[in-house]
Amino acid sequence: MFYSFFNMFFIFTLMLGSILAVSSSFWFSAWAGLELNLISFIPLIISEKNKFSSEAALKYFLIQALGSSMIIFSSSLLLFSFTVFSISLSLALLLKLGAAPMHFWFPQVMEGMMWPQAIILMTIQKMAPLFLLSSSNSIILYLSSAFSAIIGSVGGLNQVSLRKILSFSSINHLAWMLSAILISENILLIYFVLYCFISSSVALIFFFGQFFFINHLTNSKSPNSLKILSIMSILSLGGLPPFTGFIPKWYIIQELAQFNSFILLTILVFSALLTLYFYLRLGFSILVLSSFKIKPLLQKKNKSNYEIFIFMNFFGLFLPSSIILI
Repeated sequence: MFYSFFNMFFIFTLMLGSILAVSSSFWFSAWAGLELNLISFIPLIISEKNKFSSEAALKYFLIQALGSSMIIFSSSLLLFSFTVFSISLSLALLLKLGAAPMHFWFPQVMEGMMWPQAIILMTIQKMAPLFLLSSSNSIILYLSSAFSAIIGSVGGLNQVSLRKILSFSSINHLAWMLSAILISENILLIYFVLYCFISSSVALIFFFGQFFFINHLTNSKSPNSLKILSIMSILSLGGLPPFTGFIPKWYIIQELAQFNSFILLTILVFSALLTLYFYLRLGFSILVLSSFKIKPLLQKKNKSNYEIFIFMNFFGLFLPSSIILI
């Protein structure tokens, strides 16, 4: 996918549209950046290896077109009331982002994609709407953060598809990022960057092993190092200390406690515990139902390909010692 000239061109214009939307000073140019991002992503979704990719592309186009039309409609509401304009614009951006209660399309679209396209949908496609929400209505962001935390944690409990599990996990992480908008854009940037790295590492591991369902993790003949790395990366994505995924959540927990937002903090923490439950279910299935052998783990060729992901998800283990040294 990534080696074709046309795909590289669409990826370039996709990132250009996101940068244009984020760096824009006017809503019209931000809307133009979102449209450029949408047009560039549609050809990337369609894949000859996946018969559901066309359906996913159509669903994604219709939802994003609806969100874009809501942004245009919101501009007319500015003539009547700034509050109504802010609420309508926030709902349009939440729809394009896939946050609750506008999340209904996100798991279905994720299920129809291959892993490389799913990585783009979980990371780059969230950048522009997320940072545009920094100037939106705070009450809408507060409610959406709470709903996203609940839906993202409860929705992934009964799933067997890894793409749907990661989609509900992404909705839950959106709750933390929306709460970070209420605190500081710097914390939002830290959380978003670490989330992109960790979620991409998990999805790439599933892509290398061609894992799409839970039984693929337990029944595959992939190297045991890949299975163990999957467990560690999944726990890091769930925010289990002392892995890297816990670091941004730690910052947000501290800041919400200082701002006395204990209701939202309680919802986020309990939702994180629920997400850790189905992450641990994945890890438990791999550990108990898979037959492990020690010899493949000692082979350098099976280990060297994933060293960057090991460092990425274990960076939290080295953080306390680095702080002491500083």
